[in-house]
Amino acid sequence: MAERKPIESWLTDMDGVLIHEGVPIPGADAFIKKLRETGKPFLVLTNNSIYTARDLHARLARMGLEVPVENIWTSALATAKFLDDQRPGGTAYVIGEAGLTTALHDIGYVLTDHDPDYVVLGETRTYSFEAMTKAVRLINAGARFICTNPDETGPSLEGPLPATGSVAALITKATGKEPYFAGKPNPLMMRTGLNAIGAHSESSAMIGDRMDTDILAGLEAGMQTFLVLTGLTTQAEIDRFPFRPSKIVDSIADIVDRV
Repeated sequence: MAERKPIESWLTDMDGVLIHEGVPIPGADAFIKKLRETGKPFLVLTNNSIYTARDLHARLARMGLEVPVENIWTSALATAKFLDDQRPGGTAYVIGEAGLTTALHDIGYVLTDHDPDYVVLGETRTYSFEAMTKAVRLINAGARFICTNPDETGPSLEGPLPATGSVAALITKATGKEPYFAGKPNPLMMRTGLNAIGAHSESSAMIGDRMDTDILAGLEAGMQTFLVLTGLTTQAEIDRFPFRPSKIVDSIADIVDRV
């Protein structure tokens, strides 16, 4: 079996890998600094579609992590890239926040509730019954159903919150239509991200804290994968999955010397 090529490009999840509940994880700053010093292509990924890359840049900077805007890749950006490839200049009814609406505006999409090409569901903290009802009716009328990511819950200081995947399930139950998810674990998010930084999967690695999204997406995109134990997946849970990461490490601090 041929040996893997040296890692020249890095993709990393954000929550659970670089930060946890708004606080940098030890080693995250050193990892980002090393990437920038070596000039290796890299992306910080998140399935959260609420924020724009500029918003996330500012939030990370306040925590002491300097990640340029062009090195941030969200499920909203991956969704917009997918729609731009599929149907350039299309129309969409959107349930989501600025991260998603801005990404769609930037590719020239018109946001409308009048006979749209797509219903696009993303993350929001204010899901309304009215908006979901409208989405159901538009999908039943022929609009195609797209979601930014399949995460069923999201983190908060008070505990788990219903997320995009849970709301998508409600709409699917009401319409009988399954959505297409653009975010992790869809390897599409990885491939479009790699293309954005001119990288190739054979010489790239994905770092994540979730077996079911980060590691699975990296694996299916053909990358080496590193699982950190600072997030949602524990050591005891790893063997429950029918696949394994290339390497398991305690935290991002253990990867700094590999850059």
